Amino acid sequence: MEKTDLKKILSISGEHGLFAYVAQARNGLIAESLETKVRKAFGPSAKVSSLADISIYTTTEEKSLQDVLTAMAAKLDGKAAISSKADQKAIKAFFDEVIPDYDADRFYFSHMKKVLDWYNCLQQFATLDFVVEEEENKETEE
Repeated sequence: MEKTDLKKILSISGEHGLFAYVAQARNGLIAESLETKVRKAFGPSAKVSSLADISIYTTTEEKSLQDVLTAMAAKLDGKAAISSKADQKAIKAFFDEVIPDYDADRFYFSHMKKVLDWYNCLQQFATLDFVVEEEENKETEE
């Protein structure tokens, strides 16, 4: 399985799950659900976020989502994470282990649930082996 490029994995507000970028459309973009493989066009008003652009606040810096997902995969040995519907204490305890210095004032419980959902979606329908910037630059030079 090829590596996952988080720049091409999208979270779209109001839509369930994650999407893979397919192409630019005349007035928006076309993306494919990782879960159902159904392609859908999204207009210019859709709130689209690339997972590569998302960071988690810690007490010292911002940690990229890729670093967080990699730490989660290492902690879980690549297996599925606890459900985002699990007990709030269990979810917070999990993130205390994975990102012990997360900023509790800016990394909310709702964010934790989203990160768990994203991790489980990638673990199930893509790969937790991510494209790293150096590899990406090498590919474009060839």
